[in-house]
Amino acid sequence: MSPAVHGFFDEATNTITYVVVEPEGRACAVIDSVLDFDYASGRTDTRSADAVIAFIRDNGLKLDWVLETHVHADHLSAAPYIQERLGGQIGIGDRITVVQDTFGKIFNEGTRFQRDGSQFDRLFREGDSLMIGQMRADVLHTPGHTPACLTYVIGDTAFVGDTLFMPDFGTARCDFPGGSAETLWNSIQKILALPEETRIFVGHDYKAEGRDQFAWETTVGAQKRLNKHVGEGKSKEDFIRMRTERDAQLAMPRLIIPSLQVNMRAGQMPEPEENGKSYLKVPINGL
Repeated sequence: MSPAVHGFFDEATNTITYVVVEPEGRACAVIDSVLDFDYASGRTDTRSADAVIAFIRDNGLKLDWVLETHVHADHLSAAPYIQERLGGQIGIGDRITVVQDTFGKIFNEGTRFQRDGSQFDRLFREGDSLMIGQMRADVLHTPGHTPACLTYVIGDTAFVGDTLFMPDFGTARCDFPGGSAETLWNSIQKILALPEETRIFVGHDYKAEGRDQFAWETTVGAQKRLNKHVGEGKSKEDFIRMRTERDAQLAMPRLIIPSLQVNMRAGQMPEPEENGKSYLKVPINGL
């Protein structure tokens, strides 16, 4: 089975949103949607999500799922906005509860913030499957970048989120709370155990040095041979050392503060205060 995959690149956050369509039918899923956000003004915009919605409507597709590979730290999710207009269920990994507990404390969320994943319609575990029309998607739990990271394997495709990037760029960082370079290495081995011809679709691209174009599709075989961090000849010990040293030098993502607060709520803004407005907190020296 080879689903049709349509990528929508958001240059502001270097994120790719995917529409995955069953090969003989109208059903589809959206993976890792983007809600545009201007941090300086605190204003949201829906142009990225509207492009995805227009594509689905223009092609007569039926949306079954709005899926998240993890709680993103670099962009806000548009999942509830898309669901409101097209239907479907919102899904994420069941370890979202760990993320909610961790960041619920960092942002000093009160008891009204539920830490049981109930903001989402479905929580997936390793080995779970879901149906997109007549097309089955299988779930791999691939933590390391975050505790709740998933890979969705749909026919001859795998949507890996931030776990792997293009081979010339490497792998995800592991220094967020709950991250682990050793765990990420082990997760990547699960992905690399898929058939070599499996198409891998990554969550971000940053145009590695020497490459002129953005890219987001590769294969398991290419990752095994060429990935600069975990490819042929790289050991687990080398990877952990490299990842630890590299992550110590990285700045926090520009939108991590708003992204975490919104995405751990399945894309919803924090509950409005007495004046009817929602507010985002900035924990001083909290990250």
